[in-house]
Amino acid sequence: MRILIIEDERELSQSIVAYLKRENYHCDIADKVSEGLYKMEAYDYDCIVLDISLPDGNGLRILKELKANKRSEGVIVISARDSLDDRVTGLNLGADDYLSKPFHLSELNARIAAIIRRKKFQGNKVLVHNELTIDLLAKTVTVNNEPLELTRKEFDLLLFLVSNKNSVISKNAIAENISGGGIEFYDNFDFIYSHMKNLKRKLAQAGCKDYIKSVYGMGYKFIV
Repeated sequence: MRILIIEDERELSQSIVAYLKRENYHCDIADKVSEGLYKMEAYDYDCIVLDISLPDGNGLRILKELKANKRSEGVIVISARDSLDDRVTGLNLGADDYLSKPFHLSELNARIAAIIRRKKFQGNKVLVHNELTIDLLAKTVTVNNEPLELTRKEFDLLLFLVSNKNSVISKNAIAENISGGGIEFYDNFDFIYSHMKNLKRKLAQAGCKDYIKSVYGMGYKFIV
């Protein structure tokens, strides 16, 4: 899962990134409205943490752009100003939640997880597909009720495929998801093939059916 933090307080943004990385999120940072808009054009995000007061303008401009372009990212507005007007304006513009500074990072993490579950997984904390079960909170996978040991990237890959079930996911999209945006450092997609091969092998050895199909020349699809 990929998160964009738009926050000009460097110490706070770095603290958020450090915490969320421990929770297996890929994080990008922007400290201006213009930079946030640029990164939103380059990547799709699962959730955006958005400060209202930024050096080059009001962060609510981000919300207006998201709404105008019918983007589906979840948004949590954060602000030092505990103002009812800010809260109402942000929510009316499409924000999913609002946090007043200071806040506990554990609470921010919980709210991000809740938004992603609601938007991508219909609010479910546990995803069940026949013999395959994915616990979103514990970040564990079981097959026929037996635990399956996956690496972090294998888990991220499986979750990304499941969250886009029945849709063809391009190799570029997969690369961006599991590399954390470092795709430019790779000369080819061999690292995708390696992770996909290991994931499919582990699932098969555990007794899971082959739900992950290769679509020639395009990418992969998790078939439900």
